[in-house]
Amino acid sequence: QVQLVESGGGLVQPGGSLRLSCPASGSIFSIKIMSMGWYRQAPGKQRELVAGIKSDGSTNYADSMKDRFTITRDNAKNTVYLQMNSLKPEDTAVYYCYADIDYGTYVKAYWGQGTQVTVSS
Repeated sequence: QVQLVESGGGLVQPGGSLRLSCPASGSIFSIKIMSMGWYRQAPGKQRELVAGIKSDGSTNYADSMKDRFTITRDNAKNTVYLQMNSLKPEDTAVYYCYADIDYGTYVKAYWGQGTQVTVSS
């Protein structure tokens, strides 16, 4: 089993910054973590992709966030980060991290429990 625990959320004023972290832990020594990344879900809305990063470092972003958010990954620590700058009230949501684990014959997605980000004055 693999566990993901997000941290770094909170209340921030518009224009402010936050850095989210999400380490993967558990039985991961003999398996490969493929993609990691972040989704978010605002009240009354569907969950949407924020950003993803593959094991080779290649990234993808939602168009509305690519100029303000930066995703990075520390493979040695099995941790994915999301630096969020110039935050707007519409960025308010629960942010979830995910990891796609390659077990050789299949790939399984794991999710964290989410961390609340609130952008408000």
